[in-house]
Amino acid sequence: MDARYRKLFNAAYTDGLYERYLADFFHLCDCPTDMQIAQTPVFLPDVLRARCERAGAEILAQLCDPARIARMHAAIPPQWNAPGETALPTFCIIDFAVALDETGELTPKLVELQGFPTLIAYETMQCDAWANALQTIPGLDLDWTSRFSELSRGAFLELARRVILGEHDAQHVVLMDLDPPSQKTYPDFTASRRLFGIESVCPTALVKHGKRLYRKNADGFEIPVERIYNRVIFDELERKGVTLPFDFRDELDVEWTPHPNWFWIWSKYSLPFLDHPAVPRATFVSQLDELASDVTESYVTEHYVLKPLFSFAGAGVNVAPTAEDVAVIAVDQRAGWCLQEKIEYAPVLQAADGGGVKVELRLIYLRPDDAPTFTLAQNLCRLSRGTMMGVDHNKEHAWVGSSIGIWPTMSP
Repeated sequence: MDARYRKLFNAAYTDGLYERYLADFFHLCDCPTDMQIAQTPVFLPDVLRARCERAGAEILAQLCDPARIARMHAAIPPQWNAPGETALPTFCIIDFAVALDETGELTPKLVELQGFPTLIAYETMQCDAWANALQTIPGLDLDWTSRFSELSRGAFLELARRVILGEHDAQHVVLMDLDPPSQKTYPDFTASRRLFGIESVCPTALVKHGKRLYRKNADGFEIPVERIYNRVIFDELERKGVTLPFDFRDELDVEWTPHPNWFWIWSKYSLPFLDHPAVPRATFVSQLDELASDVTESYVTEHYVLKPLFSFAGAGVNVAPTAEDVAVIAVDQRAGWCLQEKIEYAPVLQAADGGGVKVELRLIYLRPDDAPTFTLAQNLCRLSRGTMMGVDHNKEHAWVGSSIGIWPTMSP
């Protein structure tokens, strides 16, 4: 979006440049991916970056408010309420749509948030791959970064290592997700192994002896698991009816990063508790009696998006709900849905074919176990020309999908 660099990039863009970038990216991740990867990085302008940093910090301060956290605890289902909850999670992600304010300036609008990990290692490699590719374009052969808080690559990786490994040796830390090779995020898992030395493990493959969990290495030996880098999406566990060798409610002799309860506490469930100019109004469907005058056919369809609170990747989101769509949600399920004011993504990124592309920017915050506060560390971007950000809504488009926001470490 930064016009200084967009013009140079678009003029120099070729399919060959994109193919070389992809090959380098896959090599760095040590794995190809079937994720849709955009043909461009996002050149983040200084003013937008500053606005996002400020809004993110103010929203995070509200999330950390003990009174709000106490109210957000209602999100945790009893069957998933794990003991040993930490005072704060070790990860926070805040997703902003890039919109236009009343003066036509770029501004962030909150889409959702999560006390849950994201693609830390994958985005490190994506930044490296774009930095390498841009060295071949005159005027763009600069020192590029995607990291906030003036973090060097080495300082960022050390911070991420502390958050993921804690004080443990990598062989006793696992990245846990269901059937890792089948996940679209698997390139992040292989990149995590390359950067941090940790293996990805399906929870069904763990062995429980008393309060201890063990993983089996390639030779079948049981290795104690002392810390879990938790990437399990609970709705996937429920949807697939997975049987685990342990119960999340068990008193286990293991550390979590982040603790599983934060998947629920900081989530779309948090949206109605926030009060900020960058946060669209959100209301639990179970509380819609308070907005009875608003819930008309045209008002809901024109002004709201209907969202399930605990799904990922846009699953179940209805961008044009009707009053009937809201009414048919069963009474015992209404607390798991919210109506959120629509956000108008602006097509602010100019593609080489002349079309506009919508941008979503994710801010990634990290907090080691012994740190009292979060550090804004990294970002990722998603690009779209469809009605939503997900791949299913962009299959017929180019210049969409996974990307990253970058800027030069020093102005040219």
